[in-house]
Amino acid sequence: MSFEKAYEEFKNYAKNRHKKQGFITLTYDFNYHIFPHFVGRDISSLTKKDVVEWQNNILKYNYKNKYNARLYYAFNSFIKYCVCLGYLKENIVECVGPFQRKIECSHHTTYNVWQFRKFRFYLDDFILKQFFTFMFFYGTRPSETMGLRFLDFKRNKYICVVHSLQRKGKRELDTPKNQSSVRLFKIDVSMRLRICFLKRYYIKKYGCCNNDYFIFGGLTPLAPTTIDRYKKKAYIKAKLPSITQHEFRHSCATYRIHKKQPIDFVSTLLGHAKKSTTLDFYLHNEKNTLNVLSSNEF
Repeated sequence: MSFEKAYEEFKNYAKNRHKKQGFITLTYDFNYHIFPHFVGRDISSLTKKDVVEWQNNILKYNYKNKYNARLYYAFNSFIKYCVCLGYLKENIVECVGPFQRKIECSHHTTYNVWQFRKFRFYLDDFILKQFFTFMFFYGTRPSETMGLRFLDFKRNKYICVVHSLQRKGKRELDTPKNQSSVRLFKIDVSMRLRICFLKRYYIKKYGCCNNDYFIFGGLTPLAPTTIDRYKKKAYIKAKLPSITQHEFRHSCATYRIHKKQPIDFVSTLLGHAKKSTTLDFYLHNEKNTLNVLSSNEF
């Protein structure tokens, strides 16, 4: 069995077992970082030495630990499939093991509540003011926030996260990142009013606003490029550090941890499967973030 043929079979297998975006990521990593190294080979001829040589080649690029782990996952998934179908006798990728983790000094930009208010002041778009306000105080992922519709606004006080918007392609609604990402949480009065103001805004703009309208966008969801364009203009005007969309989620976690809110609550709000994820990922950034003393969120 040729490597190419086995890979084509694997793609059909993986397509039915991954979310659309996950499948796109998997095949992208494989096409650019695995396939070229083994093209033309017979599957049964692959050895542990071949895997070691592939890893050595990847290490030359000095990728981050997270990306190395992604490549290992893609290759390991393929080899598992080959073992399952009898193309290989053992999982040579698992035998060699994952890439050794290196010491990394990771840093995430976060805004404290005062910096956020300054940033929001310079946002020129009414919808985006509400979009970033929601992400800062409730920590939803950008794709989850973009995918929220008015039917997810329950009883005028709860938000139910059940979808994630694909950031590329047709930008269709998809399931969230994992099972723990499906969640229901209560929002305060100020945020409820902001959502009601958005609904009135759409009624005035479109003549109606039904439950299928996107909370942050209206008839169509916000475009990531549009969000980034307004975001950049705002933080430059405010003379604040540059920040990514996802780092508003980090800001939320840091903000709530500084307010001494229970880790269990923060972890559930963010949709983490384990509270250790919240602790490990966010507390390392605490020394770079000012302590928030205000009790008035909005």
